[in-house]
Amino acid sequence: MPDSQPQPPHSPSPSGPADRGSLLLCGARLTDGRTVDVRLCGGRIEAVGTAGSLTPGRASGPGTRLDLGGYLLLPAPVDPHVHADTALTADAPGPVSYDPEDVQRRATEAALLQLGHGATALRAHVRVGDVPGLGALTAVLRARRSLRGLAELTAVAMPRVLTGVAGADGLAMLRDALKMGADVVGGCPDLDPDPTGYVEAVLEVAAEHGCPVDLHTDAADPARLARLAAMAGGLRPGVALGPCDGLGKLPAEVVSRAADQLAAAGVTVVCLPQGACGAVELPDGTAPVRLLRAAGVRVAAGSGALRDVSNPVGRGDPLEAAYLLASRHGLRPEEAYDAVSAAARAAMGLPEVRVEAGFPAELVAVRGDRLAGALSLAYSRIVVHRGRVVARTSAVREYGDSTTASDLGLPRQGRGGQGRRDGRDGHGNTA
Repeated sequence: MPDSQPQPPHSPSPSGPADRGSLLLCGARLTDGRTVDVRLCGGRIEAVGTAGSLTPGRASGPGTRLDLGGYLLLPAPVDPHVHADTALTADAPGPVSYDPEDVQRRATEAALLQLGHGATALRAHVRVGDVPGLGALTAVLRARRSLRGLAELTAVAMPRVLTGVAGADGLAMLRDALKMGADVVGGCPDLDPDPTGYVEAVLEVAAEHGCPVDLHTDAADPARLARLAAMAGGLRPGVALGPCDGLGKLPAEVVSRAADQLAAAGVTVVCLPQGACGAVELPDGTAPVRLLRAAGVRVAAGSGALRDVSNPVGRGDPLEAAYLLASRHGLRPEEAYDAVSAAARAAMGLPEVRVEAGFPAELVAVRGDRLAGALSLAYSRIVVHRGRVVARTSAVREYGDSTTASDLGLPRQGRGGQGRRDGRDGHGNTA
């Protein structure tokens, strides 16, 4: 019998078309140890049952059934902090090009790279004003349209200055950005001559348009952070701050007080375990995530820079972010993965995802049977967005001829070209 009973299909969200067909995921392992079948329909999870208990909801045919034996099925991660306008520019000669065609190409390529890692939704912080004007935002919005049905891309408008004489132009451009289609009001108050005035302006514009707020700050000034938390408290649909690297360099009692203030204000902290972005002055370190979580602060994790000058080797991989939170910052694997999935989705205003009937079909299947192992070595991934497979990555490891493996009874890969189409040899050995 199914563990989760079939649910009526829900209306698809405006973000893109859902797959109206039925897809049956067979033999997937869940984090609680169960092996299940999962039926998807209309962009939602229609039913979850013990392995072998479900059948496709429609007539069987190509693409209606997917064998996930040997895979761990998880809610898909999302990335609440990317820089689509500067991604993939680390090797570019000279200054970064903000030509709209260049930005659109980079933003699209970066989003597809991250989709391959499993991220089905991305929040892109985009500079407006100064050299880019509104051209970079225009390009990112075009990339968003081209990605419909593959991944969701939302845009954060980031003006540099919002106070004083120069700030008048910044405010006008920020309002224009929101009219064009930017979803979130952002920026970096620390770079404005009047950081408090900058925050006041951002919150006012956000309230006018009913937009979320997502600000860059190193959080190294506890008094400024306290003012920001007090000003942001209760704002709906919500306020996020990141990367807050500077908190890790403050005395413990100061950090504890700041964490209590952020929790009381309902502010989310978005940390960047893979390396900070170029929008803040402190490129190194990560917010004290354990202390923040203990105080009740929602902590999400983003990728920051993806191979730009501030992090030329940035990978944009949410599972790597979770791995780093677990290996370097003391979170349990489940807590670390929550930072790139449930907490990140909440920070972005996205609906909750569970592998249960009725929830959105936003899923990633990773090779392995336990979450800790998946965070360590999950190179092979299958990504599902709105009920259909949108990306696959298959990694096969091979070794030279040797009697050692057979003598010790160790698993080894089949030779290239001799394995199965899913990248596994007869023993199921895929990374």
